[in-house]
Amino acid sequence: MKQKAFHLATQRIMPGSRHSVKIPAARLYNDTPMDLHAEVFHGVKSGPTLLVCAAIHGDELNGIEVCRRLMGELDPLQLSGTVIIVPVVNVFGFIQQSRYLPDRRDLNRCFPGSERGALGSRLAYLFSETLVQNATHIIDLHTGAIHRSNLPQIRVDTDNGEALKMAESFGTPVILHSKERDGSLRSLATELGIPLILYEAGEALRFDYAAIKAGVIGVQNVMKSLKMMKGRRSRKKVKPVVAHRSGWIRNEYDGLVVPKVELGQTINKGQVVAQTVNPHGDDLHAIKSPYHGIVIGISNIPVANEGEALFNVAQFDGEQIGDASENVDVFAETYDQKTI
Repeated sequence: MKQKAFHLATQRIMPGSRHSVKIPAARLYNDTPMDLHAEVFHGVKSGPTLLVCAAIHGDELNGIEVCRRLMGELDPLQLSGTVIIVPVVNVFGFIQQSRYLPDRRDLNRCFPGSERGALGSRLAYLFSETLVQNATHIIDLHTGAIHRSNLPQIRVDTDNGEALKMAESFGTPVILHSKERDGSLRSLATELGIPLILYEAGEALRFDYAAIKAGVIGVQNVMKSLKMMKGRRSRKKVKPVVAHRSGWIRNEYDGLVVPKVELGQTINKGQVVAQTVNPHGDDLHAIKSPYHGIVIGISNIPVANEGEALFNVAQFDGEQIGDASENVDVFAETYDQKTI
């Protein structure tokens, strides 16, 4: 089918072309304009419209680099459908190297937003009306919070068949079943009937090059599964294992934390995952896992109070643990940290 021009904001993008679209969002105190900057790749053939966005939390930088690298890989003359890339959604948080907006609101709890609400609500509304409403599929790029690292994983509502297919195509070791939270972009996408997957990898304010490379290739894998790009899926095929639940292992004592397990490691129920000791060197306490599973999130701060989260564990049953562990090994071999 012959491709028509694509319209975004006030711009008209012709088939087979790339166009930068700057959407006025707000102004700083000194009257400097702030824009939502979208890069649009409009293919020569008809197909889906994929929205790839990052930094809804302004300090989550891996997704920004995924977007930057992805833009260097796309050719609209070889593309079916349209790709909209927004590297930085929370422009205010990005400038301040902060997860939040200036009023400390979480932008990912402000959707669908309102024209007349607070700053976060207005920004969410603009993003929703201008960009989300134009998409047929969405990939939302995230990292762990500050001082917390996440194993590359996809979070998705596995009851959504089309979104699950996207998740399986992406190629992470683990898919985590996750219902959307009120006010999140995922919640909005669900209401609109748009399949969305959320890629989690690495830590806030840090580049994790293995996670970045996996993110770029993962997005391309999804595009190939949607027939937006030609070619087979790249790299060794990892068949992700779905975890339907996860839980945090919390500290039971105050003091220094000496971890005994690593990100991506398989653990068993009752296994010692860390030791807590006071700074004077006595009163050593073992922290044991209440779960079987794989460590998909870890705190990087070696001190913790009682009750603080230390390890996030994706829980599996039976042989799934072995399958997930094998996937982690294949993933680690495929995406070598040493190669930037």
